[in-house]
Amino acid sequence: MTVADVRRVAGRIRWYVRELTGEATYDRYVAHAKAHDPEAQVMTRRAFERSRTDAREADPREGFRCC
Repeated sequence: MTVADVRRVAGRIRWYVRELTGEATYDRYVAHAKAHDPEAQVMTRRAFERSRTDAREADPREGFRCC
């Protein structure tokens, strides 16, 4: 296995983990926001995650958090 093969496999694993954990969602949000309005202010990662959490908790289909 060459160094290029190892890098390719590591890149795929990184992509999968980021998708699985939802970390890539913020990157997609930033790209979408900048593509539609380059002048718009983009939420910070912290504000974005807070917004996602609030939306999830407000949705009755998602259930509720007990703790």
